[in-house]
Amino acid sequence: MKQIDEARLEKDLSYRFGYLTEFMNLGETDLQAIHGAASALAPVVPKLVDAVYDKLFNYSSTKRHFVPRQSGYEGEKPRDIESLTQEHEMIQFRKQHLGRYLVALVTKPYNAQMIEYLDMVGKIHTPKAGSAELDVPLVQMNALLGFVSDALMQTILSLNLERTQEVATLRAFNKLLWIQNDLINRHYQANSR
Repeated sequence: MKQIDEARLEKDLSYRFGYLTEFMNLGETDLQAIHGAASALAPVVPKLVDAVYDKLFNYSSTKRHFVPRQSGYEGEKPRDIESLTQEHEMIQFRKQHLGRYLVALVTKPYNAQMIEYLDMVGKIHTPKAGSAELDVPLVQMNALLGFVSDALMQTILSLNLERTQEVATLRAFNKLLWIQNDLINRHYQANSR
């Protein structure tokens, strides 16, 4: 039986990521499947981003989080939730961030820098990083990641990949998104830093 330092899981991001990847069997073959999907997924990233924002704009509980100024955005802030449209400059700015995230998943090496980036995805949606005004509740983050996961799965299934590759790609993304979910959730725990 392998001994795990549970206190270290809460303090050491690299240790936590290593534990999660080992436990879920996210290995080199999975990362190759994820990276192998890059050329097929890249052309559909804009459609995925639009689908995500269509969903987010359908609910007051998610759309309201786009009214406060986003970290890094210097332009005009939306007046209110009712007047906010997807054409607003700040929403275009946010869509670019989501597009870069999706591209990063399939192109970047899963090294220390990428692990920090995946961790920041959770942290940036809290007052702990980015905008102090932005505090997206965990239920909204879980709903969003669930929707993104399903949209990615649906997209992969529509690519008409050879069956073995399709299964490997689906399983690899499933593992990766569970790890992403953990790295989001950890920033909502009372004892997280």
